Amino acid sequence: MSRANATKHLDRLEQLTAILKSEEALTSKIIAAELNISERTLFRDIGILRERGLPIEANKGRGGGIKLHRNWGVGRLSLESQEMIDLLISLAIAESMGPTLFMGNINTVRHKLMASFSPKQKEKIHQLRQRIHIGEQVSPDVLQSFTTKKHQTQATIETLHRAFLFNKRIAIVYQDFHDQETQRDIEAHYLYLGFPVWYLLAWDHLRNDVRIFRYDRIKKADILPQEFTVRPLKDFNAILTKQNVSTL
Repeated sequence: MSRANATKHLDRLEQLTAILKSEEALTSKIIAAELNISERTLFRDIGILRERGLPIEANKGRGGGIKLHRNWGVGRLSLESQEMIDLLISLAIAESMGPTLFMGNINTVRHKLMASFSPKQKEKIHQLRQRIHIGEQVSPDVLQSFTTKKHQTQATIETLHRAFLFNKRIAIVYQDFHDQETQRDIEAHYLYLGFPVWYLLAWDHLRNDVRIFRYDRIKKADILPQEFTVRPLKDFNAILTKQNVSTL
């Protein structure tokens, strides 16, 4: 088979695969006509796809047709990069909270998601669970300010998640307790939950020291090119003791 014919055949197999994925059962006559090939050629192509592991069913008779097995889609959920990042962080949060009723397959899910990332990225993801910590419920005063504050845009949240996961420095606009805004250059080392408020335990390059930032007070975030190495949690012990995050 010439290279041109081989390319044409591969293209046709991709078209056939797309038809089977997107439609209900179709007769061989309809599929062959759409691909402009004979039914004999169609069944030869179906044989090739079956050898590649695609579970194609062919039912003869009235009401029958050619289709993928009904369970084909299980385990083939397509996720965008940001969706995988959000899901990985959510899984790490669930792990940090301890055993739960509905998370029996958490390790399997995480391994499948990680298959899409590079070796360098996987190394950072492996640290994820150790970087998320669960504390006590916040005070009523904090809860009131949290529920009355305007939440960030989805874009800001996604930027914070990506920077946290991949150890990237971020430039943020932060609104403090007195509603004063400052621009900061930070490294987000740990996530801390004082239910239901999330905090970032970070290195603040403006102050050249560790700081705690309330997640919902970060109004804007932009990822910077610099990466950082995660500091040990003990570096934040002093500020956690000095400032009770449940009252921030």
